[in-house]
Amino acid sequence: MVQRTKEASVAYTGEDVVATDARLVARCRDGEAAAWNELVERFSRYVLAIATQVFGLSDDDAEDVFQEAFTRTYTHLHTLRDDQAIRPWIAQMTRRLAIDRLRSGARDAASGQLPEEGQPDRVLEHIDEALDVHRAMERLPEHCQEILDRFFARDESYQTIGAALRIPSGTIASRISRCLSKLRADFQRR
Repeated sequence: MVQRTKEASVAYTGEDVVATDARLVARCRDGEAAAWNELVERFSRYVLAIATQVFGLSDDDAEDVFQEAFTRTYTHLHTLRDDQAIRPWIAQMTRRLAIDRLRSGARDAASGQLPEEGQPDRVLEHIDEALDVHRAMERLPEHCQEILDRFFARDESYQTIGAALRIPSGTIASRISRCLSKLRADFQRR
């Protein structure tokens, strides 16, 4: 059984991601157990997001797709022609498995409809963008990560953030603005 773990905290984007993914695939092919664990960590959220957000699978069905996707990745990694293409390869495999799951009737008949044409691609784009934002957030200073997470992800008010971080609530807006500028600059550099 493949173990899901918390995603690695190393942050990469763009060309770095492709190069690192290719090195990771090469290490997996060399039989490094640690590399296999890293591969599962790196793509766990991605596989689950495809199964749940693109295809709307239940947690149990998504877990089955997750297990099968990584089992097939492990057994068929030698067939991957371009090590840099690991992400789209895993995405395509996950899509096929999710569709198979829907077709097999594993879900309720009323909600077991396949997504409309093009919908999976749009949702995959959003998932990729969200992963890019997540990686960029990890590169920000810790105080920026905290304040942006509290404001955007947790939807906390200036007063709540100020109280939690012991900062006057009047300065929260300017800190959010500075941190967003750092995030934007990081995206523009990459």
